[in-house]
Amino acid sequence: MKLTVLSTDPAGSPWYADGLKFTCTQCGNCCTGGPGFVWISETEVARLAEYLKLTPQETLERYCRKVAGRISLKERRTPQGNYDCVFLTEQSTPAENGKPANKKRGCSIYPVRPLQCRTWPFWPEILRSPEAWEFAGRRCHGMSAGDRHFGREKIESIRDAADWPDNPPTSAPDRKAESPQRRRERGESGRR
Repeated sequence: MKLTVLSTDPAGSPWYADGLKFTCTQCGNCCTGGPGFVWISETEVARLAEYLKLTPQETLERYCRKVAGRISLKERRTPQGNYDCVFLTEQSTPAENGKPANKKRGCSIYPVRPLQCRTWPFWPEILRSPEAWEFAGRRCHGMSAGDRHFGREKIESIRDAADWPDNPPTSAPDRKAESPQRRRERGESGRR
């Protein structure tokens, strides 16, 4: 018995067979909204702990919660009623060149963010149909935008990833991530 997980055309190709555009704008919209879960593995907890210069146990106690035997990052409830990832930050940008000052949101652990974050927006439920992609794109301004095009093979390798690579293809171009192991190999450690 074969179960179809993604919408396909009669030829057997998924609706995104010609690829999709996605350029992360680092707006933080994928890090806030209704209550949810950001699943994180024990390996990722160890990477996060190293990045934060904490022990894995301290990291679990401060930033994680157990849900049905799994680990998820904690959330903070905002005055607007949203649930922000505990690592979503907001910084004021100064006014310059006639542009007013404003606030920019971002991930304070971007180089070691969990696989779930690294694979956004190429999640199975978002790739289910063009309508699901369009619906998610209403909150994520990087979807179907920018100059980064992902072919079917790349989309499916991201969707099916079991662990995160160095310099994931969904990273914002100017903030390429590198694993703590790779930094150690190059003689660096901790925060950059």
